[in-house]
Amino acid sequence: MTELGNRLKEARLAKNLSLDDLQTITKIQKRYLIGIEEGNYDSMPGNFYVRAFIKQYAEALDLNPDEIFETYKNEIPASHNDEMHHLSRVKTHKSISDGNSKIFDILPKVLIGVFVIGVASVLYYFVANHAGDDKNEAISNDTQQVKLEKSDELEKVNANETAKKDTAETKTEEKAADTKEDTTPAVETTPKQELTAVQTQGRTTTYDLKNADKFVIKLVSKGQTWVSIKNGKQKTFFQGTLIKGKTESQTQDLSAENMAVIRVGNAADTEIYVNDQKLEYAIPATANVQNINIQKVLKNE
Repeated sequence: MTELGNRLKEARLAKNLSLDDLQTITKIQKRYLIGIEEGNYDSMPGNFYVRAFIKQYAEALDLNPDEIFETYKNEIPASHNDEMHHLSRVKTHKSISDGNSKIFDILPKVLIGVFVIGVASVLYYFVANHAGDDKNEAISNDTQQVKLEKSDELEKVNANETAKKDTAETKTEEKAADTKEDTTPAVETTPKQELTAVQTQGRTTTYDLKNADKFVIKLVSKGQTWVSIKNGKQKTFFQGTLIKGKTESQTQDLSAENMAVIRVGNAADTEIYVNDQKLEYAIPATANVQNINIQKVLKNE
């Protein structure tokens, strides 16, 4: 086992993570993780992937990838040849695509021409056959308009008579209402809970929780994810892996606490609820490892 492998393994064990947990967080196959810890890179696709996997491994354990590469540069293979091979394949694919694109440039123009001719033919047939019907419809519409105008005049007369009657009745009711005291009790409205992202830095987002009478955190996994729940003093309330169909959710009541510190290993498959209100990730959920800090704001603040 290499010095790099020893350091990464010790960091993993210090966080109480198994290789299966790390596979869930990084999406790297377990056999490749074992190869990194043992310094055996022969099973990996190439030097480019070796460096990429080491970087993901380090980030999942909150280690600095640049410091890792600098300290153990003699143990980590260079990736220059793999990158040149990758660029060569991209250029070859582009030259093939350019040749085919000329054919597809001409084809839409032909299809558009056929479509325009078809639409023009349909319009000509419609105009020629329905011109006579339009004249008859116009005469019928004029007759109907005269009838509607007479009907509208009659409705206006009736409306005026009704308005006069309603006005008199309203004045009588208002006088009677003024003599009575208003005994209707005032209705107090409860402010709606607010959960707002106030700061984002790196992988960490801080939220303010306002107008909340309780502080209940619920984590739900849509697949498989590693999570932990702590308070502001780093006291651990839960730490482990949630799996859909098995142990797919975890609920903790932190009403006695002022802050919840949540770490998520697979944000894309993890939903967070605060007092049954779903938390919207400020950082896109594609960033798997995220830290969520939720601080409860008192009502008088």
